[in-house]
Amino acid sequence: MERIVTIFGGSRCDESAQEYIQARKIGQILADAGVTVCTGGYLGVMEAASRGAHERGGRVLGIVLNQFRTEPNRYLTDKVATNHFYERLQNLITRSAGFIALRGGMGTISEVALVWNKLQTKVIEPRPLVLLGDCWRKVISCWREHLVISDEDISLLSFADSAEEACKIVLSTFAKTP
Repeated sequence: MERIVTIFGGSRCDESAQEYIQARKIGQILADAGVTVCTGGYLGVMEAASRGAHERGGRVLGIVLNQFRTEPNRYLTDKVATNHFYERLQNLITRSAGFIALRGGMGTISEVALVWNKLQTKVIEPRPLVLLGDCWRKVISCWREHLVISDEDISLLSFADSAEEACKIVLSTFAKTP
């Protein structure tokens, strides 16, 4: 599998937001490691990760949605246009060997939940799903309290407190792959 990592996160943050700063750093680290950064292609965290990778000369793949009236961010080196949300999600998931999710909204929740479910049901081969930031520990704890989530389900997730730690988790799985 090509070394592509998809970054999930909210579109409603600017350069001063912690998740923007972290996503930009993730983009830089992954590009320095020769990994393609994949995002949904628009603003906020998606722009930040794309920007970070672009600044380091990395490949930046944006999976964009024809239904959106907004232009994709200017840091993409490649685009794949999709017609429907599910097609977009499928592209974000099936092209990737790993995932890092930062703070976001309902779109990010949908992305994380779908990847997690595909891992849990073994629809996709095992690959890292890293949740960056304390917000995710709280969300997962709440879900665990109110939904049916097992220890085995939780074991499919990795938690990180920094961009560097999140990248280390994902990159370590590439080292184990021939």
